Amino acid sequence: MSEERTTVTNSDRDRLHADHLPPVLPIRPFSKPVTGRVRVPGSKSITNRALILSALSRGRTVIHNPLFSEDTRIMMDALRVLGFELKTDQPGSAIEITGNAGRVPTNGATLDIGNSGTSARFLTAFCCLAESGTFKIDGVEQMRHRPISGLVDALKAAGAQIEMAPTGGFPLEIRSCGLRGGQVWVDATGSSQALSALLMVAPCARTGLQIHLSDTRVRRPYVDMTLAMMREFGIPSQAISTSEDAFLVRPGVTYSLDTDTYAVESDASAASYFLALPAAVGGDLQIEDLKLNGLQGDASFARIIRDLGCEMNEPADGVRIARSRTDSPLSGVTFDFFQISDTFLTLAALAPLLQGSTTITGIAHTRKQETDRVSAVATELRKLGQEVVESEDALTIHPRPLREATVDTYDDHRIAMSFSILGCHDLHGDGRAWMAIRNPSTCAKTFPSFFQKLEDLRQES
Repeated sequence: MSEERTTVTNSDRDRLHADHLPPVLPIRPFSKPVTGRVRVPGSKSITNRALILSALSRGRTVIHNPLFSEDTRIMMDALRVLGFELKTDQPGSAIEITGNAGRVPTNGATLDIGNSGTSARFLTAFCCLAESGTFKIDGVEQMRHRPISGLVDALKAAGAQIEMAPTGGFPLEIRSCGLRGGQVWVDATGSSQALSALLMVAPCARTGLQIHLSDTRVRRPYVDMTLAMMREFGIPSQAISTSEDAFLVRPGVTYSLDTDTYAVESDASAASYFLALPAAVGGDLQIEDLKLNGLQGDASFARIIRDLGCEMNEPADGVRIARSRTDSPLSGVTFDFFQISDTFLTLAALAPLLQGSTTITGIAHTRKQETDRVSAVATELRKLGQEVVESEDALTIHPRPLREATVDTYDDHRIAMSFSILGCHDLHGDGRAWMAIRNPSTCAKTFPSFFQKLEDLRQES
């Protein structure tokens, strides 16, 4: 860890925001158990769905507690380019957007979707609603390798005219003439966002949309989130019929909130890091406003932490995790993460501190996300001295003595944040940093203030 590290001290809190982080950040361990409360930002998944549904609605919507991050900025910038009036109030934690009742105001645009998979899929379907015009969508090199053909094929079957790159991905060119509708088939095993994208535009198709799944293995919590939000935005339950392998959305209904405000839940994926923190350092921590029975399946990660041996309860305003005895080891587990795969990295990073092996399955699709997450996590754990068995769909981690290392993040925000929680463990017992994170600013994608929040807890404990 002797390379280009920058030491960040307690007085440097402002430098721990994603905008100011050094190229390599040493993670300062907690010398005492964590105590207190933490609030995580609004959900990325809900924020980006709320932006799309607000744009499809009639009139003004104010979104409260949205996530302000790289991924949501990409979505907001794209909607502005498409002609929507959108105002942000970051200090007041609100976004105001004026919808256009299922119509796209512009007749053509060029959209930069960066490395935001949610924006890429949702905007691809959204642009197909325009009555005319050519829409070009492209992102960074990593995005060009992420799966999009399943969604494109389904949109073509519904009447869209789309050309993909010769590689079968981005950049895309859409020659829009509105979305006819009808019957389509989609493979959403690689990403449920393809199915969510189709569902959200379906009420605006001329004849409605009947969506068949070519494989029923889909990340259902995100699909259920989409359907629940469509209903919250005014699509009546009788307009949507669902079965295990098909969805029918009838035409002739318009998105419209009963009120002009929509509140975003706290981000359960972001909360997973703080749910794991007491397991790594001991103590008692409450994650404010996290809902175990809300829209987000990832909130169930709290129950996995409980299964390791931590205490969990649900006060009225969040979820509390406690580990009162650090001399009593926590146990490794086996768990299928297919439905909540954004959180598998958190458990993988925690696994070296557990007694016995940990097996994580259901993660093959994460090889085509920001990076090959299965391979990247295995590589970094081995760098830290762990024995890891890797297969296409799973990791088994056998704990071994930890060793000092600089963790590479592969420009993946979840790798940066997950391994930072492991770095909070006081390996040497004297508060010396033993882990550093390369390119920590990648957390800006979904949680720009992550390292500030972590340092606040360390100082307050």
